[in-house]
Amino acid sequence: MTSKEIQNTTGTVFNIQKYSVHDGPGIRTVVFLKGCPLSCLWCSNPESQSFKPQLAYNRNKCISLSECLRCGEICTPGALVQGDDDKISVDWDVCTNCLACTEVCPAGALITYGEEQTVKDVIDQVEKDASFYARSGGGLTLGGGEPLAQPDFAIALLKEAKRRYIKTAIETCGHVSKDAILEAGKYCNMLMFDIKSLDTEKHKKFTGVGNELILDNFKAIREAFPKMKVRVRTPVIPGFNDTVEDIRAIVDFLKEYNVEYELLPYHRLGTQKYTNMGMDYPLGEVALENEKFLPLLEIAQEIGFKK
Repeated sequence: MTSKEIQNTTGTVFNIQKYSVHDGPGIRTVVFLKGCPLSCLWCSNPESQSFKPQLAYNRNKCISLSECLRCGEICTPGALVQGDDDKISVDWDVCTNCLACTEVCPAGALITYGEEQTVKDVIDQVEKDASFYARSGGGLTLGGGEPLAQPDFAIALLKEAKRRYIKTAIETCGHVSKDAILEAGKYCNMLMFDIKSLDTEKHKKFTGVGNELILDNFKAIREAFPKMKVRVRTPVIPGFNDTVEDIRAIVDFLKEYNVEYELLPYHRLGTQKYTNMGMDYPLGEVALENEKFLPLLEIAQEIGFKK
């Protein structure tokens, strides 16, 4: 592809987060791409799972029907109805996701998750903070969803970033085309790779897919790019992989590879998004007790990494 063709490649982005310090080294801009092959029960970004733009409604921002009727007037399917508190309520079974209401809502209560952008649009935004990257060792991180579920767009973003001397990283669940992850590896300074469980049946129950492709891709990327910085991450989820046996299995598997390892304790920070999108939070009311997490952290530190 020519440089112009790369810059004109399009994909769907649902967020661009600046000044992140948790998604790779230094100060980074994280570009979140829509679409994911997994359906993790604890997913904190439910807006990332579908490839298409989606409606969300924040009731707290609605200025009430007595003050504003714009959304109801434009909603031809009749999905926006009066709630119990003079604010609208979305009938999600009726909503066609046409997103017309988001264009007229003055308060930003109705919003769209997901927008088609070009590589040039995205990297132009990323490059604005190049001075922060240079000073801190940061750069661009592609997240999601699963960025390599949009392989052409993700790889084009990486190529253009490298052309502009911006360091790059990817956060991946690993359940992607092997060709895509190996091609992306050519343009990455760092890979953050999730290994959630070595038990494929348990993995399938909690994420919707087995772990065979994930582990195969992990081995392939380590073989193809032995010098690349790879950080393996495991989100510790109650009832899924929160036992000594679960984490011990992953640590023992990783010991033959040159990687960093990090445990991510379970949190419920994304649950409000489910409500805003008319979805139920699949994992329900569970919590990760600190007394249970600390022994797992000790095991993980056998590999660990230094921030």
